[in-house]
Amino acid sequence: MKYGRGVASVGALCVALTVVVRADTLVMKDGQRVDGRLVTVRDGVIEFEARRGFFRTERLRVDRGDVRAIELDQDRDDRDRDGDRDGNGDGGRDRDRGRPSGLRERDVSVNAATAWNDTGVEVRAGQTIYFEAAGKVRWGPGRQDGPGGEGDSPRNPGRPIPGRPGAALIGRIGDSDAFFIGDERGPIRVRDSGRLFLGINDDYLRDNSGAFRVTVYY
Repeated sequence: MKYGRGVASVGALCVALTVVVRADTLVMKDGQRVDGRLVTVRDGVIEFEARRGFFRTERLRVDRGDVRAIELDQDRDDRDRDGDRDGNGDGGRDRDRGRPSGLRERDVSVNAATAWNDTGVEVRAGQTIYFEAAGKVRWGPGRQDGPGGEGDSPRNPGRPIPGRPGAALIGRIGDSDAFFIGDERGPIRVRDSGRLFLGINDDYLRDNSGAFRVTVYY
């Protein structure tokens, strides 16, 4: 497991707390629980701002395979329900997706034969965005997959994200490095500001056809 500098005992981060502090929680496969704030999940790595006492935090980079679950702040969900203003009884959140209501939406067709499809969406560093993707694309002879990509996909150094499944939905902000989306519908906090582009994780696009239907919430 990859930890950030100076976090040898993540299990002790919350031992000294004497009051209930709202937080997200990483539940590790070895049984450890780390409280703090989820930053982003991308390229198989979870970035998490772990709480060290009341006033200090430590940024962790954790392999996704070492994490059993991510428990998002339930108190925050309760606050959203208490603060419902849209009159639909969902507490200001989309119950099916765990996504805040009131976000802007943009429907995008992600052509499998185009390296980077312009969404027309401008984002800012630190902004949290959500995706819903559907459909299947053909990305080679006998290959057809959905946004989650090829099952048991081998590593391919030629792909934009070598260690993630072939044909999976990926994104990029401006000219920055690609980040993984797949079929996940949870929050992604972006690092950079600029234009959002979407594509598929493939190194050869000429034999591709079809498109994913993607809704971006931002």
